[in-house]
Amino acid sequence: MQSTVTPTHCPYCALQCGMNLTPAPDGTVEVSERADFPVNQGALCGKGRTAAAVLAPGVRLTSPLVRDEGGTLMPASWDEALDRIAAGLGRTRAEYGPDALGVFGGGGLTNEKAYTLGKFARVVLGTSQIDYNGRFCMSSAAAAGIKAFGLDRGLPFPLEDIPKSGCVILVGSNLAETMPPSLRFFTELRENGGTLIVIDPRRTKTAEQADLHLAPRPGTDLALALGLLHLVIAEGRVDEEYVRERTAGWEDARAAAMAHWPEYVERITGVSVPQLRQTVRMFCEPESAMVLTARGPEQQSKGTDTVGAWINLCLATGRAGRPLSGYGCLTGQGNGQGGREHGQKADQLPGYRKLDDPAARAHVAEVWGVDPDSLPGPGRSAYELLDALGSDIRSLLLMASNPVVSAPRAAHVEERIRSLDFLAVCDVVLSETAALADVVLPVTQWAEETGTTTNLEGRVLLRRRAVTPPDGIRSDLEVLHELAARLGVEKGFPTDPEEVFEELRRASAGGAADYSGITYRRLAEEDGVFWPCPAEGAEGAEAPGGRSPVTTGSGVPAPGLPARPAPGETAGSDDAAGGPGTQGRAPGRPAVTTDGPVRIHPGTPRLFLDRFATPDGRARFVPVSHRAIAEEPDDEYPVLLTTGRVVAQYQSGAQTRRVAELNAAAPGPFVELHPRLAARLGAAEGDPVAVVSRRGRAVAPARITDAIRPDTVFMPFHWPGEGRANTLTNPALDPTSRMPEFKACAVRLETVEG
Repeated sequence: MQSTVTPTHCPYCALQCGMNLTPAPDGTVEVSERADFPVNQGALCGKGRTAAAVLAPGVRLTSPLVRDEGGTLMPASWDEALDRIAAGLGRTRAEYGPDALGVFGGGGLTNEKAYTLGKFARVVLGTSQIDYNGRFCMSSAAAAGIKAFGLDRGLPFPLEDIPKSGCVILVGSNLAETMPPSLRFFTELRENGGTLIVIDPRRTKTAEQADLHLAPRPGTDLALALGLLHLVIAEGRVDEEYVRERTAGWEDARAAAMAHWPEYVERITGVSVPQLRQTVRMFCEPESAMVLTARGPEQQSKGTDTVGAWINLCLATGRAGRPLSGYGCLTGQGNGQGGREHGQKADQLPGYRKLDDPAARAHVAEVWGVDPDSLPGPGRSAYELLDALGSDIRSLLLMASNPVVSAPRAAHVEERIRSLDFLAVCDVVLSETAALADVVLPVTQWAEETGTTTNLEGRVLLRRRAVTPPDGIRSDLEVLHELAARLGVEKGFPTDPEEVFEELRRASAGGAADYSGITYRRLAEEDGVFWPCPAEGAEGAEAPGGRSPVTTGSGVPAPGLPARPAPGETAGSDDAAGGPGTQGRAPGRPAVTTDGPVRIHPGTPRLFLDRFATPDGRARFVPVSHRAIAEEPDDEYPVLLTTGRVVAQYQSGAQTRRVAELNAAAPGPFVELHPRLAARLGAAEGDPVAVVSRRGRAVAPARITDAIRPDTVFMPFHWPGEGRANTLTNPALDPTSRMPEFKACAVRLETVEG
């Protein structure tokens, strides 16, 4: 085992915190601070500190498993397991056609794996039926960002800009528990004289840090944003010059907002008119301000419109595409950003290209060496794909996801998975979904392999291999290579991640998410590179914004590496606000040059400072109006349920529930409810409470607190079994993003004997 210190990144959330790994002689791995990485500066949450625990042989899978004739998963050789998968997929394709094959990926896959999985689905299997669990993360924000700005990147600016802004509105995020190391940026914001407004139905640990906390009824964020824009207009706070020069569509959006007068919004949301006016004042008076959204407003059947309303607020006040201002989304999963950029989403090809765009198909097909007409069209979104299992989709290959716990209407999804003719799962642990499979393949995890991820800032990072995986473990890339060969495609599926990344660079070139100027060498020597980052430009090309070209000290790069700035010189940026040499160019602008024959693009930490990524460079207002959630409370189901995370667990809990320290901190599910609601129910602290929706029933201990609205209950979604929160949630889909409505559904509460 290696004994050196390896700098790498955490396997969990989209912060992708820097950490150091050191293997010990006894086979364990020590996680230590890595203070040089700017996102976390050494800080780690409990999940990050204990991440190496999942590397232990007693925790993770170490052998392929196949289901025997008696229905039991038994250890098997790799050849037997791979042959079984190839036979199962081939049999389904021969009998029912390629679209009877489904592929389901995950937002934790590296860019190389996500890229290869999408290529495998379309080139080897020929199926259109591929999507991933990132659809459940920030697809609504992505759809709204593309409508407004022409481009989707979670944050269009680095996290380091947040403390320098004048005001931040944080909508539906409890980052003190979901991304603890990021809280320092908001603490610094307040220390610098800025203000923090938190919008959440619960008084979370994050809300306790705020200057102002608004607690709207779940599912009413759209009305709230429209009410704030109404007041901006009524109080004469619109930045008319900005709207005139940098936007389009204002009049229709203005008319829609004016229909949402403050008293009407107060009745819908429960947020008082004085609080609405205070919010507008705090947001509009500073020179700079931001709106950041998370799953609260996005995981709704109107999530795209909701995010669009918050973007409209930013545009009307001149806050987007200006230094230290703008709209951003706090991505959740570790590679939720990169995971959707390179082809495992139902409607996308690498580089964030659209699958139904002939030019995009031609470009990617050329890189892949196939006929563009052979590529299937767009397929079903994540929940729709899961809902079709066992009927239209007869066999499924699943990687890095646990929909039995994480999908909405989870009992139904579990039933559909059980009805499949064939299920193959690649995972690190035997998750609840893997336990239902016909074949389970144990694969390498974050510290045992090299690959890239893209964090919530759009910063592409290099995760380095720090330890040797146990015998019997293979990488997902090796799995796809072997399956492709068994299914008749001998070439095009390399197992070396750097070789895959080189192909990804070519496939993404010229796309919205252009990685072509990024190399492993650059990533190893820098703190990541922000996309878009085109490859070397034409010699003598003008620097962004007409600035002087960036040069290196000698003008001569190291072998295989484009030239870099001289010591003390920052490529393309003079200050955090994007001064001379701004990196805020839109995609397609010329690359930065060096003073010699070699050019290098510095990456793009700050988007939209010059123009938006639309054909005319203008941002688009999108007129939206309030509408109710898909399932409002009634006499039978009079209470609203909302769901979320706790600090010691992550997503479906498949990995974190195997770590003793984390389980001690968060051992199981609970139902958070207000004292008045508990009194009506007759429930005391710790009593088992049943939460019942039209989709099922979940039981968990009561946690009574006045930090939640009296008309709302909260459940974390990390656990299976009778406390599975997603048994209850509503799969009603946003018409644009196809995001399910996780954040609001009607339930009733019942006491439980014993």
